Amino acid sequence: MSKIISLEKAAELIPDNASVAWSTIGMSFFAEAVAKSVEQRFLETGHPQNLTLIHDCGCGDGKGKGMSHLAYEGLVKRLISGHTGQAPKMADMISKDEIEAYLLPQGVLTTMWRQIAGNKPGVITKIGMGTYVDPLVSGGKVTTLAKEDLVKRISIEEEEWLLYKTFPLDVVVIRATTADEDGNLSVEEEAMLAEILPMAQAVKNRGGIVIAQVKYIAERHSIHPKEVKVPGVLVDYITVAPEEDHMQTIGTTYNPGLAGNSRIPLNAIPPMPFSDRKVIARRAAMELESNVMVNLGIGMPDGVASVAAEEQVTRYFTLTTELGTYGGIPASGADFGAAWNADAIIEHEAQFDFYDGGGLDIAFLGLAQADQQGNLNVSKFGPKVVGPGGFINISQSAKKVVFCGTLENGAKLSFENGEAKVVQEGKVKKFVQSVDHITFSGAVAQANKKPVLFITERCVLELREEGMVLTEIAPGLDLERDVLSAMAFTPIIAEDLKTMPEEIFQESWGGLEKYIIG
Repeated sequence: MSKIISLEKAAELIPDNASVAWSTIGMSFFAEAVAKSVEQRFLETGHPQNLTLIHDCGCGDGKGKGMSHLAYEGLVKRLISGHTGQAPKMADMISKDEIEAYLLPQGVLTTMWRQIAGNKPGVITKIGMGTYVDPLVSGGKVTTLAKEDLVKRISIEEEEWLLYKTFPLDVVVIRATTADEDGNLSVEEEAMLAEILPMAQAVKNRGGIVIAQVKYIAERHSIHPKEVKVPGVLVDYITVAPEEDHMQTIGTTYNPGLAGNSRIPLNAIPPMPFSDRKVIARRAAMELESNVMVNLGIGMPDGVASVAAEEQVTRYFTLTTELGTYGGIPASGADFGAAWNADAIIEHEAQFDFYDGGGLDIAFLGLAQADQQGNLNVSKFGPKVVGPGGFINISQSAKKVVFCGTLENGAKLSFENGEAKVVQEGKVKKFVQSVDHITFSGAVAQANKKPVLFITERCVLELREEGMVLTEIAPGLDLERDVLSAMAFTPIIAEDLKTMPEEIFQESWGGLEKYIIG
């Protein structure tokens, strides 16, 4: 019997009250065509109802795609996710307290599928201790309707751990590039490998079904066995999507360079325009060293890759992403998660095994809100909840972490002759008395003696044993008027307060290599 079915039939396979997991990395690996069909069926019939939706990463394009297709009252009952910022309709339901919502670390969720497949109790880890996902804080619950405890503290050999418990699983909707007539799946045009194999194994061992969206159908036995990422015996149904519903990334339909099928000259990547963002990226890049393993977060930190490429120093270290890329230049913006000229691409869940075990030497992550205890928040701002993504795993497990962002939101600065000048102050302070949500615990970092830096366009701060210490100030700025007045707390001022290097505040630089090899 053929496994190939229509998109309409795929939508009908999802019953009321089901627990449905989706592979996704933004729009990469997301079965957009299936989600649209589920949405259409619900609008026409009122079914399926009361679904539990599960996905590891952000899922959508920041507009109406991805999980936004499923954000309807009555359709979704519970969300278990790593991030909702790319699906504003779903995020709005969370803000309005309309569904049960749990936002857990991306790396925990992507390694959860193996635990479910192996009939184990869950993921046992220290990732999340001291943050909002710790059951001593909120256990990852982000709405009042979320009552079940999905995270608990346990003791093993008189040592405290977190147990993220497994959950029911009825349907898994995954994506690949090609399926043969037996359902064997290959991913030759995808930008990553994702976690589609353990997801399929997990639901099959729970008695559920696997629906796979693909672009192409191939003759049976025509895919090389080593290229098969999910064996056909694990795939129940296949549906073919139009190209526009099978995006390689949020911003790209298909580029062979992002799939590792071609290489591009690095000078083809346009340099960042000179701005406060570039100043921050340059100062952050000065923390790089030879022979280190590096992770770059989304947003401001991905500028470090652009600066490294422009300065022609990428040979000195290995840039990685949590999605599994090694080497090359991590893509930015709408292509985040992929990489140009990657040396290797491994499975999503395998990357987090390596990260969680301490494999990262240094991580550059976004700076949305920080406080005087060294806590950081990137997951919740007032009623708006977006979740942590891989931030908790990466920031807690990397040997050194550098948070990158402007000192205020909305401020305007000018840069001339190697000096900075504040033209207009911002409206929102990012350095506050207490963060709205603890996504990174300063106390845990201090206890582990982890080097932690906060790099802005105006100053550099360091979390030390004695607290938050301001160690550098941009040339041309007044400490009281331009820096301390823009913060809601007064940090400790280092006795040897330094001036940030003047050369990074100029249009052209060319000086990064000396910091790395020095």
